[in-house]
Amino acid sequence: MTRPEIRVDRAADDERFLATDQTVWFGEISPSPTDTQLLGVPENQRFAVEVDDTDPGTYAGIYGVRPMELAVPASTGRASLVPCAGLTWVGVHPDHRRRGVLTAMLRHHVEQTHREGVALSALHASEPAIYGRHGYGLATQEYELSLGRGTELRAPGLEEAAKTIRTSFATASDQGVAERLRECVLRSAPSTPGVIIGAQSFYSGIVDSSQRPEALRDNEPTRFLFAVRDGADVGVAVFRRHQKWEQARPKGKLEIFALEGDPATRLALLRRLLDFDLIATVTVPRVGVDDPLWSWIGPRVADDLTFNDNLWIRIVDLPAALPLRAYAADCDVVVDVDDPAAPWQAGRWRIRIRGGEAVAERTDDPADLAVPIAVLGSAYLGGANLIAMRRAGVLDELRSDAVAELSRAFRSDVAPYPATGF
Repeated sequence: MTRPEIRVDRAADDERFLATDQTVWFGEISPSPTDTQLLGVPENQRFAVEVDDTDPGTYAGIYGVRPMELAVPASTGRASLVPCAGLTWVGVHPDHRRRGVLTAMLRHHVEQTHREGVALSALHASEPAIYGRHGYGLATQEYELSLGRGTELRAPGLEEAAKTIRTSFATASDQGVAERLRECVLRSAPSTPGVIIGAQSFYSGIVDSSQRPEALRDNEPTRFLFAVRDGADVGVAVFRRHQKWEQARPKGKLEIFALEGDPATRLALLRRLLDFDLIATVTVPRVGVDDPLWSWIGPRVADDLTFNDNLWIRIVDLPAALPLRAYAADCDVVVDVDDPAAPWQAGRWRIRIRGGEAVAERTDDPADLAVPIAVLGSAYLGGANLIAMRRAGVLDELRSDAVAELSRAFRSDVAPYPATGF
């Protein structure tokens, strides 16, 4: 049977775009206007698939791109912000599954991102098994912890800095909350490689969605707890409380959605959140592998613990992407890159790193190692261990110690921070 022609282009009909998303994700239909629900995905970054037998009310598939900035390793313990295409709203209509629609959309995205001069794409995967096949590598991982009310956080070296911070409540309806939220993320980014930052419309969308009827039903309105030092916002916790009683005793749950700031700021915010009346447990999301929280609480303190993937990175333009970040060691390695979806960067590259700066140039020299592009995406933020990947058989070492040489260059002092969802 011949597959129908798949045509990917900018979505011309916002109603069809939204209807497709609602069909794919099958959540409660929001009464908010279409333009409000699409806030945060620019009109010229909404893409859709047409096939000859598409339902006129929906598309065969859709995806969106949020223009974002990614915090990548800079000098020791620091980060710098670089452009990144935030892939989101990816969905294939149930009538068009297993017909090549997703593959066509992801290839279109890589080509479109390359044409726009952006070297990196990133996403959060609803189904992680899919995206590794399309060149995305898992770059950051996260834990979610449940802590009991009053859990002691021990951080002797941060006490003086934490004492300089006061906290204040705000709600989504308060003036300027979305702008304050983004400023807090921007302020913390230079010390947190792995953070991803959206345009102001992205944060306006977060605040707006928290006020919709479907979000408020049977729930407390989302709260914003700002950390203030010397009159300026330096961090924020976004959270909601869920009331619960057992045998006339309060057993409420406080659910944190975001926690932004440097370590001393996060310490002050968490101490406040762990001491709310009527709360029994506090869930803390996006705790990174090297998060200071592990040192603050000590071993086996968490009541519950889950582990998940976080940010997936896809390198779209290798010679442009590598110089955007800093490196921990020198290396000179010829890498044979496997990337069928981006032929402009498939093949052999000599990666030279000197004094923390990288250059990638085409070469005909014999390869020292052969890697899928997804492996370099995993390593890009400094958290992946290429030596462990070689031992697992994920990449092929053709010259002794070539993997160790490249791995030492790419590794960061601490694992990258998990990014907020988009």
